[in-house]
Amino acid sequence: MGLHLGDIAPNFKAKTTAGDIDFHEYLGDSWGILFSHPADFTPVCTTELGRTALLQEEFRKRNVKVLAVSVDPLDSHRGWVKDINETQHCNVDFPIIADPDRVVAFLYDMIHPKASETFTVRSLFVIGPDKKVKLIITYPASTGRNFYEVLRVIDSLQLTANYSVATPADWKEGEDVIVVPSISTADAVKKFSKGVKEIKPYLRYTPQPDK
Repeated sequence: MGLHLGDIAPNFKAKTTAGDIDFHEYLGDSWGILFSHPADFTPVCTTELGRTALLQEEFRKRNVKVLAVSVDPLDSHRGWVKDINETQHCNVDFPIIADPDRVVAFLYDMIHPKASETFTVRSLFVIGPDKKVKLIITYPASTGRNFYEVLRVIDSLQLTANYSVATPADWKEGEDVIVVPSISTADAVKKFSKGVKEIKPYLRYTPQPDK
């Protein structure tokens, strides 16, 4: 059975391009992103890790540690990083986990036999400081991920973890948010000093509370 939202992210020890790690210890009190790619020295994966490297400062601003993983060995990862840096004009400084025995791949259900019996699909997990899984996204091998969407979701997860709000469709940082249904309109008016706009009794908007 695969992981579900709210499950504790399985811990593991692994060799990476940044040295040996204990996953939970490495994350500490940070948020985490663990994402898999099918194989080293492949075109879509090269662009994905390059984009992640170029966005590292954005992840750091959000207190997010990023780790990549595939079933390739460590020597392959190290050689591939040179290609990524060259072709994507970046500096890959986040750990890439070597998982030749597929320990991590099986823990996180990253191998989908009907897609491939040997390679990982493009799975992405966002993990909170409490080590619980907050988001799971899976893409096929043919489709590269949108890492700006990953940043947007992290903004939403971090906001909604601290305030009694939800984020509407296509929401971006700084836009109005939705008051959660468990709060009455009367209580919402007291709680959100910037005001509450009621469209329907169940649909109330308020400016982003931490801005």
